[in-house]
Amino acid sequence: MTYDWPAIVGDLDSLLKLRSIPFGMKMFARREDMEAIPKIRRPQSVHTLDQIVAQAARIGWTVGITSDDLVGAQCRAVVGLGGAKTDAWQSGQHMTGVWFSTQQDAQAHQEAMHCVPDGQYDALAVGPLSSGKLDPPDSALFYATPGAMIYFINGLQWSGYKRFDWSVVGESACADSWGRALTTRLPSLSIPCFAERRYGGVLDEEMLMATPPEYLVSAIAGMKALSKNGFRYPFAQYGVQQDVRAGMAVSYPGRA
Repeated sequence: MTYDWPAIVGDLDSLLKLRSIPFGMKMFARREDMEAIPKIRRPQSVHTLDQIVAQAARIGWTVGITSDDLVGAQCRAVVGLGGAKTDAWQSGQHMTGVWFSTQQDAQAHQEAMHCVPDGQYDALAVGPLSSGKLDPPDSALFYATPGAMIYFINGLQWSGYKRFDWSVVGESACADSWGRALTTRLPSLSIPCFAERRYGGVLDEEMLMATPPEYLVSAIAGMKALSKNGFRYPFAQYGVQQDVRAGMAVSYPGRA
């Protein structure tokens, strides 16, 4: 399916007041296909995947990588590059005493992560959605405040309601966002972890949404419907000591 990416990004910016660039992530079975993207940038040094993502979200670059561009197995494993899911990786030994008290705790963390299976892909690219270079991306992503995120979720739930259940693995939270969205093909909300904030420049107030692109379209339609009902982001505060009935009567016509 082909999307009007400039229009979609314009709607997201207008509805959610985004402060960074909505971007896409696309997996490639062959490195050559990634490298064929017009004006694709390739890293000149070793990075975390958080840094590569930040180059798209903060600078607006379209960047392609293979496993050799990433610092270690943890980054590679989430997106299924480089056959990273070895017995040593699965054991969690590199996280024992660093993020988790025991090797058993670290191994349980590794087992809890959503990761793309190894052996399917040789490369990936990230870049701004508005450029259309990754059309269609496997996953569309954006950073936003908690208030903007709940409004986006309200938009998703406007039509065809379903409850969303998300998880938190803790460190390596990219498994909750791009790892989960790539593997489950469902919207995936995460609280970015230490590595994303230290190396990826994620701000304290930011959360990350990763979703197959078709959900952006339905969420935008839902948010526009909510806007017509007077529900818009940012949310105008009513006041903690006001008589609530006047405000509720606006939101729920006919309420006493």
